[in-house]
Amino acid sequence: MDSQLVNQLFRQLFRHHPACQSQKHLRHLATATAHNGHRVQQYHRRQQRRPYSSQRRGASSPVGDESQWQQRTKILNQDMTEEYKRAPMVTAAELWGRKQRPRRVKMLLRDFIEDSLYNPNYGYFSKQVTIFTPGEPFDFPNLRDETEFQNVLSQRYVDFEDKLDEVAPSDTRQLWYTPTELFRPYYGEAIARYLVANYKLTTYPYHDLIIYEMGAGRGTLMLNILDYIRDMDPDVYARTQYKVIEISDSLAKVQNSTLMRSAAGRGHLNKVEIINQSIFDWTQPVPSPCFFLAFEVFDNFAHDAIRYDLATETPMQAVVLISESNDFFEFYSPVLDPVAARYFRVRDAATGGRYKVPYPTTKLGKWVSSIRPLRSTMSEPEYIPTRLMQFFDVLSKYFPAHRLLTSDFHSLPDAVPGVNAPIVQTRYQRRPVPVTTPLVSFMVFSLSSRAILTRALSRPLKVHQGYFDIMFPTDFRVSELVYQAITGKLSRVMSHEEFMRSWAYLEETETQSGENPLLKWYKNASVMYTV
Repeated sequence: MDSQLVNQLFRQLFRHHPACQSQKHLRHLATATAHNGHRVQQYHRRQQRRPYSSQRRGASSPVGDESQWQQRTKILNQDMTEEYKRAPMVTAAELWGRKQRPRRVKMLLRDFIEDSLYNPNYGYFSKQVTIFTPGEPFDFPNLRDETEFQNVLSQRYVDFEDKLDEVAPSDTRQLWYTPTELFRPYYGEAIARYLVANYKLTTYPYHDLIIYEMGAGRGTLMLNILDYIRDMDPDVYARTQYKVIEISDSLAKVQNSTLMRSAAGRGHLNKVEIINQSIFDWTQPVPSPCFFLAFEVFDNFAHDAIRYDLATETPMQAVVLISESNDFFEFYSPVLDPVAARYFRVRDAATGGRYKVPYPTTKLGKWVSSIRPLRSTMSEPEYIPTRLMQFFDVLSKYFPAHRLLTSDFHSLPDAVPGVNAPIVQTRYQRRPVPVTTPLVSFMVFSLSSRAILTRALSRPLKVHQGYFDIMFPTDFRVSELVYQAITGKLSRVMSHEEFMRSWAYLEETETQSGENPLLKWYKNASVMYTV
């Protein structure tokens, strides 16, 4: 972390946060995640819904006209309009080279999220994340049941972090794992079977097997896929090329290290290319047929927040103001930026206007909403996946012959309020810290949350951008239709369990009781692939 002040903040947060006030919430992260997969801690907490005030400030005008903006604060009615007028509008791309977190600026919420997660100097994934690896693969057939697997995993998790603390102790280490690591090599081998079978059915032997993987983590999936193809189908292996697209400098180094760690890994060196850049900066056309893998990538794509005027159903887009004192304020405008406006057009066309909204659409629902006491003039937020739409644009423009294979969570427990709302959390002293808004996820003590510690602190403390993870669920029904509309390709969505039943050798991950963690642990995940 940046200073001892931040450690003090987390100590105070844990002392007062309702999720951390009883011993039942202090169980180990590995045990807590058993039924929800990577980074989804099962904690019990009280939802804190604080009222917010907003005021319509004028008619529609260009985005730069402050008179249109609606300010929302939850605790203090502090008028930040003048500071908002003076603040320049910036994007995550413009902040990419900055080493210090910005102040006295404003940006769309999607840029705020992207900067906080991916900035190379202070972003969450660039500086905070460590990926857990359990060591030797689990011997599932010799485990009594799922409970024993959970206990063994918990112990390995503790041992792994103990070893890290021996070298570099940290109270704020962000440690999480993926199904690739938990079910190594069986998970990767299932993906390899899918790739080889579909390659042989389509372009073999006229084209090479070209695989692009985005968000490869430690490179474990890459290694498992290449090992399987080399051992089981040498002819296909001779035609295989594996290309990793990695935005994080540190993870790109880890992936290279994974290749060099063993003789088997080093044998793949001439097959692998690690491309250290963002997929959104891609400019090189790839006309050849290829497979594009994106596992647990969509959940960290930046989203825009939209609230609707309940009287007119006008959508309003969120902008974040970062003040001189590094407090955060939300403003809303009925004028959408071109990306958000295009998303609405594409979604409407792709779905025929059938999708969930955060306001009542029936006469009865509107009447009930109108008679509620202390009702707001604005809906709860809807988080729209504008970055996901842009990812589909990249596939369509630069990878026209691609076949997409992606897996992610279609639902997440304990999300913040809103439609398609995320989980926002961090870890402190090996315990999860959940929070209740994406803005708090990057500063914890803003106007909306400072009151939590009013009695405990003589002055407010803040955690800056980059210290909290933010995970969005994927609405696969809508996302699949948007993908089809943009790329013109056909696709299919199925559950994680259904996909694994089709391509995994289930006896390899079945315990003696007949329980199979590979199937059971990811009930809230779906798979989408191009057909």
